[in-house]
Amino acid sequence: MNNSKGDRMLLLINNVLLGIIVLVVLAPLLYVLLASFLQPNVLISKGFSFNATDWTLEGYKRIFSDGTILRGFFNSLLYATTFTIVTVTVSVLAGYSLSNDDLVGKKAFMIFFLITMFFNGGLIPTYLVIRDLGMLNTIWAIVLPNAISVWFIILARTYFKAIPKELKEAARIDGASEFGIFLKIILPLSKPIIFVLALYAFIGQWNAYFDAMIYLDDRELFPLQLVLRSILIQNEVQPGMISDQLAMAELQKISEMIKYSSIVIASLPLLIMYPFFQKYFEKGVMVGSLK
Repeated sequence: MNNSKGDRMLLLINNVLLGIIVLVVLAPLLYVLLASFLQPNVLISKGFSFNATDWTLEGYKRIFSDGTILRGFFNSLLYATTFTIVTVTVSVLAGYSLSNDDLVGKKAFMIFFLITMFFNGGLIPTYLVIRDLGMLNTIWAIVLPNAISVWFIILARTYFKAIPKELKEAARIDGASEFGIFLKIILPLSKPIIFVLALYAFIGQWNAYFDAMIYLDDRELFPLQLVLRSILIQNEVQPGMISDQLAMAELQKISEMIKYSSIVIASLPLLIMYPFFQKYFEKGVMVGSLK
């Protein structure tokens, strides 16, 4: 098909704008990745260098020489995976129930859920509840308080409402139970929204550190983000701590290397995970966000 002059101009403008947006997104990522391999003094004085002697793995060596990194990595993986399973399960079950027009009290349930989006107990009451339930210094203090997301429930409900009712009616005529309909018909059709919710939940929990800082005292239970934060703080130069200017400069270089290396390490699981979810991501977001 031959495009008119106006269409070609519009396509050109779109391509230029998209190219600029891609550059804006990629530039900081590439900078952090390259900076994690460059000597800090070279990075500061020259920017980038193609000289092999200016490249180093010292930042990564220092991070992995600390045994707490691997433990923090597996803790984060455990917390994020458990949180994702609990959150997606609750959201899918609640969303499916609320998408059913025959549910008694559906409007009251929705109002109750929506109220919790705007009001909550606050940090101190929540801490007291978790303490009284004996969940301090356990995985459940990280997983359970935020496991129910009203936004996820609304997304799931909207997705389920878009599934044709005729499918369920046909299954009922064939003698299928409600649980059988949900398990054998609804769930297989819901992969896009399930993967979208799982991606959101995993990323949110993987990057979280505030709850761990509040509810965990045992360093053996620290997630990766908290461990990396501790390492960065340990390598920061405190005023008055070091009188030797050379030692101070050296410590600043190490801190700079560790900063960029830790960002790359913390981002790796998400970068690896996203391509596997991309297939369902667009469809799940679009269908789940439209009423």
